[in-house]
Amino acid sequence: MVGLISRKAGQAFWSSVFVIAGITAAVATFDTANAQPKKVIELFTSQGCSSCPPADHLAERLVEEDKDVLTVLMPVDYWDYLGWKDTFASPVHSQRQRAYAARRGDRSVYTPQMVINGEEHVVGSRENEVRSALARTEPFTATVDMKISDMVVQANVEGVLPKGAKMATVYFLRIEDEATVEIGKGENAGKQVKYVNVVRNMQPMGMWSGGSETFRMPKSKLMLKGDARCVILIQVEDQQGPGMIIGAAVMDWRGGL
Repeated sequence: MVGLISRKAGQAFWSSVFVIAGITAAVATFDTANAQPKKVIELFTSQGCSSCPPADHLAERLVEEDKDVLTVLMPVDYWDYLGWKDTFASPVHSQRQRAYAARRGDRSVYTPQMVINGEEHVVGSRENEVRSALARTEPFTATVDMKISDMVVQANVEGVLPKGAKMATVYFLRIEDEATVEIGKGENAGKQVKYVNVVRNMQPMGMWSGGSETFRMPKSKLMLKGDARCVILIQVEDQQGPGMIIGAAVMDWRGGL
């Protein structure tokens, strides 16, 4: 009888060890190496715009040199009629740029245009003006801890909303980290232009009202096109459209940032 009890006790012990090990392994499948930029630049650009390549090159340098700044490209489609259809352009990007202009009240829509933290805009090829605008930004009020498992993209958001704001949208962006395009027609015909951090898809994960909250989405959304870099943006939003960006995180689930 004593021997039987001992065997059962031993079996129970090892069963509990296996369960704990399984839980530990499940937790360990999350990749948590993510960067926490302090500022965000959106470059509205076009392959059909002759003024854009200098801004595209500046964006590349910013990505390489300044890890505190997240620079992403939002290629627009409204110059496609000039003879070259932008291979990355999306009407969603064009609409986002117009929404920014409408909210600001200046109706200023052009390329290359950089929008800093969802608010101030500058000509994207004027480096001094870009850096001055970056220096004027307010600190983020939200922190984002991004994790990716075999199945799930998870964003843990903590912080407070700016005064007067009621809600913020948690956006998930799928990013193509690098691509070189040979432009065959239009204003940039014959040029080979390198693009970095091109936004290929942008969709909301949910709405955040401050405090601590977790948002999840299937990892399959990240793998649809084979892109491996993803971004989370926390952006104040209301009936007037997108406003101040107050938090961000970026991760490359292949293992590097």
